[in-house]
Amino acid sequence: MSLSRKRRKELIRLRKSADELWSHQQEVLDRANTVAREAGHQASVLTREEVVPRVREGYEHYLRPGVTATQDLADGVRRRVVHDVLPGIGTAIGTVMSVGDVARDARVRAALTRLHLQKPVIVESKGPGVGSYLAIGFAVVAAVGVAYAVWQTFRADDELWVADDELDAAVREA
Repeated sequence: MSLSRKRRKELIRLRKSADELWSHQQEVLDRANTVAREAGHQASVLTREEVVPRVREGYEHYLRPGVTATQDLADGVRRRVVHDVLPGIGTAIGTVMSVGDVARDARVRAALTRLHLQKPVIVESKGPGVGSYLAIGFAVVAAVGVAYAVWQTFRADDELWVADDELDAAVREA
């Protein structure tokens, strides 16, 4: 393909202009990278000097008292369960197991077989008697006793509330 001299000069000028533009664009991109690096550095400095102390202060002021109170409450509940509830459950299981051992005893089985050989005595009842009322009374007293024991086990511990008051006073002074 043959080009006129004028067209060749225009193409050469256009190529020089494109090369110049490319060079300027490279300089602009280099400068933009430098500015972006500096902005990242300034952001990290700002975060270290301004944001981190505010976040730390917010945690100490707002979140830590709640976390500490929750940990104290959980520790109190754990202590109650370990020292009050689990021994009671162990005692109940031990009692049930000892009743089972007594029922398997040969002497008790022999006594029960002697009772089964006798003629059953039929008693006609005409309504609830004194024994029924006594049994109901004992059942009510036993239920109240169990309810009281459960209430004593799960009631609030006064020491936890004193610790919270002291914590609140320490936070107000700070």
